[in-house]
Amino acid sequence: MAERQGQAAADVLMTRIGQVVMLHHAGDREEARHRFLDLWAEIGEHGDALHRCTLAHYLADTHDDPCDELAWDLRALTAAEELAEDRPAEYHGGRPEDVLAVRALYPTLHLNLAADYVKLGRAEAARTHLCRARSASDALGDDRYGDGVRAAISRLESRLGEGDSGGGGAWGPPGRRP
Repeated sequence: MAERQGQAAADVLMTRIGQVVMLHHAGDREEARHRFLDLWAEIGEHGDALHRCTLAHYLADTHDDPCDELAWDLRALTAAEELAEDRPAEYHGGRPEDVLAVRALYPTLHLNLAADYVKLGRAEAARTHLCRARSASDALGDDRYGDGVRAAISRLESRLGEGDSGGGGAWGPPGRRP
């Protein structure tokens, strides 16, 4: 019974995060940032890793200062790493599909970090995270989301002059989907 209540509370928090995401996507960036920060204060720096990862990931996008955006994206990655270590075994019995779901977060998280470092003029750090995003992209599905993330990786590679045009190179073997 207590486990069900914990899951219900978690679902309620994810719903609340989703509502703020919709507010942000509707254009009210500042209000979304304030609500995200309120949720962050509620769950705390040691709250559930899934909640921290999700919240930090979206909170980063509400900041104008690239340093603030980077700080939140780093928090999201840290929480994802905790999530990858803890959640599958603790909450889901280590089911393979749950491990894959956590792995599918990494391409986007590393892509966001690469973009942050580009904004800060730190090309080498950007390249490092872009390489990690590309390497982790095999966990993405063959769907609209996966295609969009792969396309964004390719665009940032091109912007940095490091793109793989399908003939091998720094970001992958020949024939690898961008």
